[in-house]
Amino acid sequence: MTAIRLACSVNSYHWGKHGLDSKAAQFAATNPDVTIDANQPYAELWMGTHPSGPSRVFGTDTELAAVIDENPGAALGASVSQRYDGKLPFLFKVLSIEKALSIQAHPDKQLAKLLHTERPNVYKDGNHKPEMSIALTDFIAMSGFRPLDQISGFLDTYPEFRALTANSAAEFQRAAAAGSDQERRAALKQLFAELMNARPEDVQLQLDTLLARVRGEYVELDVSEPALVQRLSAEYPGDVGVFCVFMLNVLKLQPGDAFYMGPNDPHAYVFGDCVECMATSDNVVRAGLTPKLRDVPVLVDMLTYDYGLPAHKLLQPRVDGAHAIYDPPIDEFTVVRSHVAVGQSAALPALQGPQIVLVAEGQGQLVAGDETLPLSPGLVYFVCPGTQCTLTAADSALVTYTAHCL
Repeated sequence: MTAIRLACSVNSYHWGKHGLDSKAAQFAATNPDVTIDANQPYAELWMGTHPSGPSRVFGTDTELAAVIDENPGAALGASVSQRYDGKLPFLFKVLSIEKALSIQAHPDKQLAKLLHTERPNVYKDGNHKPEMSIALTDFIAMSGFRPLDQISGFLDTYPEFRALTANSAAEFQRAAAAGSDQERRAALKQLFAELMNARPEDVQLQLDTLLARVRGEYVELDVSEPALVQRLSAEYPGDVGVFCVFMLNVLKLQPGDAFYMGPNDPHAYVFGDCVECMATSDNVVRAGLTPKLRDVPVLVDMLTYDYGLPAHKLLQPRVDGAHAIYDPPIDEFTVVRSHVAVGQSAALPALQGPQIVLVAEGQGQLVAGDETLPLSPGLVYFVCPGTQCTLTAADSALVTYTAHCL
């Protein structure tokens, strides 16, 4: 066993891009069993073993999880199998976002176990979910709290924001200007808590007033505060999450740009397509920009209240020839973006852990051990430990994304 082609699950959450405008749909369509409806949203393509969207061996009903369970040591490598109880430790995804998806954070391991024990119907597992995203297209997200002087300035510039945080705004501005780090974090928590707990009728009133002031014509990728307020309020009318544009950093990414979201770190995706890798979990604590369950008390209490410029959220890859290596500060996964020029080849080293290879662009072939396999956009392969792989581009440049664990 060297490399296995996978058939991967695609879902239709309401925030996905429609039809073949969605990268998730484009890639899923390589499976002849999948028919893409132009009127249907396609949000996520899942590559892995999570029971909510398990990958299968292409052309069969056999789940990848069953292949791994049959011989974890061979499928994962001895070290990974031992450390993660014979389970694939990461979940690889493609996300295609038309509408913003939830102000959210993911719990650390200790909180995840507690939430799963107390409410297993809501929090489905006891694992943490650190994650990393790499843009496939122009991409907009929010991640982490802004520098405090920016938030303080917005309290002065936008009276509607201040009206929803009237009890905590003055103390926040005092702490932001002259407080210790501990005082600043405490004041930031109080400001965020007051905003997220604002009465819906007050949110609606202030949002209507704000929209009347900032309404205008904005291009699709405009990330100015007025443009984002108008965009998000159109997608989620009357939602308090719209005001998070004044508290969270806004990231505007180009293809290949990446950012990492650790445990207890607030974020939201706004628009675009990306590949995403995470520890195998589906635990999400939400508080805004969503029709799903909101758990505001848990979210407010769990956050670290780190703050700073958006640049500190970005993850810079290490470049090694044709490969850009994105290595976040966790053990469960690393992602490699490979760009192979026309007619050229690039080796993927034989690793002691599992790999999942996704083809994003171009045509070519994958030589995995003694096998030669086709490469075209949307094809996905599970590569077993110890397999030497070579990527070769045909008449167009080849771009692949490979998630692995050592």
